[in-house]
Amino acid sequence: MTSMMDFRDHLRTTGGALKNWAVAQLQDSLAVGVVWLVGLYILHVPLAPMWAVIAAVLQVVPHFGPILGLLGPVLTATIKWMDWEHPLGVFGLYAVIALLDGLLLQPYIMRRTAKVPVWASILAPIVLGVIWPFWGVLAAPPLVAVLYAYRARRKDSGPHSTQNRG
Repeated sequence: MTSMMDFRDHLRTTGGALKNWAVAQLQDSLAVGVVWLVGLYILHVPLAPMWAVIAAVLQVVPHFGPILGLLGPVLTATIKWMDWEHPLGVFGLYAVIALLDGLLLQPYIMRRTAKVPVWASILAPIVLGVIWPFWGVLAAPPLVAVLYAYRARRKDSGPHSTQNRG
């Protein structure tokens, strides 16, 4: 009976961590979509709301999604103005969004939602990407969320926790 409870407890901890990670991903996608919308409006790119929604939806696909979200606004700016300056502005916006998201938004949201420290959410994809190219970068955020959920669980059930005091 205790092994079944242990399994359920592990399932609850892992499932809760993955749920928190998914919530963090959705919040990040929404934030990125808003930044795209503001930037595309500033640049006067036609169909800005549509491109922002597409970029927000594609944000959930690690590494390829943001690049795919860039294609529509760049092509639209190229076709509308037929110059290199406007598409270059969209590329610049993409660079700003990528830096803002990778170094500020994602780490902050992961810390707030999944209780993952900022340094871990930045360092884990880099380290796992070196150890396990491509797949390590994809797997790092949910793995780190689960790791920190178990770490918090261990702290809560440790010898000094209030749960074990009679």
